[in-house]
Amino acid sequence: MRLTIILFFCFLSFLATSQKIKITADRLFDGENMKTDWGVIVEGNTILEVGPINQLGKSDETINYEGGTIMPGMIEGHSHVLLYPYNQTGWNDQVLKESRSLRAIRGAKMATKNLYAGFTTIRDLGSEGAGYADVAIKQSIEEGIIDGPRMLVAGKAIVATGSYGPKGFHPDFEVPLGAEPADGQNLITVTRDQIGKGADFIKVYADYRWGPNKTAMPTFSIEELKLIVETAKSSGRVVVAHAATAEGMRRATLAGVKTIEHGSDATVEVLELMKEREVALCPTLAATHAIAQYFDGWNGEAPEPRRVLGKREMFKRVLESGVTIVAGGDVGVFEHGENVKELELMVDYGMKERDVLRSVTSVNAQIFGLNKLGKLDANFLADIVVVKGNPEESISDLYNIKLVMKDGKIYKQ
Repeated sequence: MRLTIILFFCFLSFLATSQKIKITADRLFDGENMKTDWGVIVEGNTILEVGPINQLGKSDETINYEGGTIMPGMIEGHSHVLLYPYNQTGWNDQVLKESRSLRAIRGAKMATKNLYAGFTTIRDLGSEGAGYADVAIKQSIEEGIIDGPRMLVAGKAIVATGSYGPKGFHPDFEVPLGAEPADGQNLITVTRDQIGKGADFIKVYADYRWGPNKTAMPTFSIEELKLIVETAKSSGRVVVAHAATAEGMRRATLAGVKTIEHGSDATVEVLELMKEREVALCPTLAATHAIAQYFDGWNGEAPEPRRVLGKREMFKRVLESGVTIVAGGDVGVFEHGENVKELELMVDYGMKERDVLRSVTSVNAQIFGLNKLGKLDANFLADIVVVKGNPEESISDLYNIKLVMKDGKIYKQ
């Protein structure tokens, strides 16, 4: 009798997991192109069918969104769940005064905000002094303890000795740093250690504000950067580089990094090199916008301060160069859940809406090695969002999230 009951409930569980859900709306963006009157059928955590609504097969349940657009779950290319806006608490105080436990709890909540904003995957580029709290947050999501996006995490990130902050203290006083210092041959050990402790990729600061008068200058030599890249490559991982200066970008590109973050001073020559070496750029426009508001007293209207104008001009050069653009705003510097700000600025600075949609879905998936994400296609994972409106006509419609499904599970409806 007991065995019969167990088998009965196993059968019910099988039925529940094999339910076919059809999602329909006025439009569907498949990661490449916008289609009219298309829908998708999901079974378990997998997409079964994508096509015209009148040609889709039968389902157990249908969810229709009149006036909506179905699209792949968005992928945030540059986040820091362990940071929050500096106009609330400065970076130094977050690193020095807040415990790792507090930051981890807050970071878990920030991860959830990213998911509910329609970003079902995020690439998190460093714990900023919180050790491997990002690895723990990722694990808590995978174990179902909290709701959150898929996470690709960097752990501590690597900086050259003496270059990173917090700074401004008595030289005999050792303060906690926002990343892990390493140099020369020790870079191999530190890279391996970070991998062993859960880093999905390695982040390195190829330059930083350690020059005269705090000007940004390169940190590592090309040889040092190559040590990091080759060590990470042996484990099947890639390296991404923070680089704002042209020389830092050049060294990182020649060393073989996968993406460059920020790229504020990118020259035509460096962009040509990046395109030749297939290195993508994550421009983090929204972070520059936020920093200008926090520290330049800018109200967000014209005239734009120099740092914002510089980023606008840089982005124009990137568009003209044909370098692959990763959609990532450095969210955490500005409010988590407002990730779409980066996409709005990409459009404002000259990128077509459809190309922005591609960047935040299929392009990011391809660059990050997420082979079953970023597109709505048969046998892809069921990461799906529905927005009210048409983001190909108004990118701001991406704020109007009506459905969030990750791995076949609905988190917001």
